[in-house]
Amino acid sequence: MLIPASVQNSGCLYLHGFLSSPASEKAQQMTALFREHPELGSINAPFIHFDPQDAIALAEQALAELREKHDRVWVVGSSLGGFYATFLAEKHNVPAVLINPAVRPFELFRHYLGEHTHYHTGETLLLEEAHLHQLEALNTPVVQNPQNLLLLLQTGDETLDYRHAAELYRECPGWLEGGGDHSFQHFIDRVPQMLGHLSRLW
Repeated sequence: MLIPASVQNSGCLYLHGFLSSPASEKAQQMTALFREHPELGSINAPFIHFDPQDAIALAEQALAELREKHDRVWVVGSSLGGFYATFLAEKHNVPAVLINPAVRPFELFRHYLGEHTHYHTGETLLLEEAHLHQLEALNTPVVQNPQNLLLLLQTGDETLDYRHAAELYRECPGWLEGGGDHSFQHFIDRVPQMLGHLSRLW
């Protein structure tokens, strides 16, 4: 794969989804991409905290650290990570790739208040009303810089209604694919589009 010159030596922040981790398939694929193409720069795929306030604080710190090392930085977020990535992209005016992103998760999660077992650690976590308020404080009701965001959607998402993301990000460049699932099947095949998105901005 040829890495466009404008994208080389960039810093990427990968944000996983709810109850996921850097061990998820997409996070591992992104990490492998940077390992196989060191000219891309560096990637940080941190473990995102369950508490939204702590999660966004950690993500902002990770983004700041990448900015110290690279002139250009970008964010990739999946599901709830896409919700966080939208907040960061709008606040810091950086490009982002959103993979089946969660829209208004503070409404969706109201049906999931209570205990949850983390998929990767086995830890028991308690989703509380306070978490919903924290998420609502991070909400982006209107995208101000749609050119910065690349939306990747699959209609077969069994967890989120893809139409919500299609509506919120309707002015953003995007890829809408029939079928698939919430994990976004064959995600790695979309890498050329992701790099093309960055090239158009940089």
